[in-house]
Amino acid sequence: MTDMRGAAEGDGSGGGLDGTARALSRALVEALEAEGVLTDPAWREAFESVPRHLFVPEYHVPRAGGYERRRYDDPDPLGRRLWLEGVYEDVPLATVLRDGEPVSSSSQPSLMALMLRALDVRDGVDVLEVGTGTGWNAALLAHRLGDGHVTSVDVDPEITGAARERLAAAGHRPAVVTGDGALGCPERAPFDRIVATCAVDTVPAGWLARCRPGALVLAPVATGLLALRVESADRAEGRFLDTPAYFVPLRGAGPPRPRIDPADLPREALRTESFGFLLSLTGGEGDPGAVYEAWRRAGRPDRTRYGVTVNGREQWVWLDDPEGPVRWPLLPGGGTGSGGSAGGAG
Repeated sequence: MTDMRGAAEGDGSGGGLDGTARALSRALVEALEAEGVLTDPAWREAFESVPRHLFVPEYHVPRAGGYERRRYDDPDPLGRRLWLEGVYEDVPLATVLRDGEPVSSSSQPSLMALMLRALDVRDGVDVLEVGTGTGWNAALLAHRLGDGHVTSVDVDPEITGAARERLAAAGHRPAVVTGDGALGCPERAPFDRIVATCAVDTVPAGWLARCRPGALVLAPVATGLLALRVESADRAEGRFLDTPAYFVPLRGAGPPRPRIDPADLPREALRTESFGFLLSLTGGEGDPGAVYEAWRRAGRPDRTRYGVTVNGREQWVWLDDPEGPVRWPLLPGGGTGSGGSAGGAG
């Protein structure tokens, strides 16, 4: 286990790291509150009480040609200071690299706060987190709801093992399960909320099957955040939130989607974020030019006008109306996958 107790007590250079961490944590919470993403007093109290640095003893900063590692036990006091200051910046932090690519991370705090607010929890609900990551998000949920109401699942035993230790060090013991997150952790079901901290192309059938009727599923789909209300074990429907979201993909994905040739699209399409979102949803299937024309005729809609319906084996993305004429099938395949195992960003 990574021993963070020494880091919490002091950095060995005569300055108390604990006091510095508290000040940086307080500044982050105040910034999130000012941004308007941390408005619920219960969630503010959770962010104030669960220190991020306990869950991120090291991380990797992108640099030209690779990544620079920062860690709590850097022999250089300046290195330790950079590590701590980076932990409390409002940025995502890559925590596990494999073959030079991040497979697990600590999500951007403002996005985590927004997702927790959108999860619309109340006392007594049972939450499944798909993608354990560092364990910080599970700790925030456990602080808010109690350990017994929180389950987190990830396919990687190295990730779940480290998260359990960090959670215990922070005083929390939610259920952390090593397994295929796409199955929805049947041994701990049913759930009132499912929140995914890894991106998917389609909604895994296993998630709906593990939910109580009326449950909410919040998941990154393509580059957006989808909030689905579950009607039954095989039907759910909902809309996208207004914020972009970029997450480590659900592992076990299929082959990459077809590359879209920029020459096939007008220049406007290539520089417009709202069209890029729609193109990510359709996954390059069919005629990108036809997708562009549909987007243009609809008045260049933003992401909140799109939604998804899951009905048995069929899933489709729609514009404005689930039964309306403008819709596309939501298909698996690409940089994310619906049938694989979870690698998280919590």
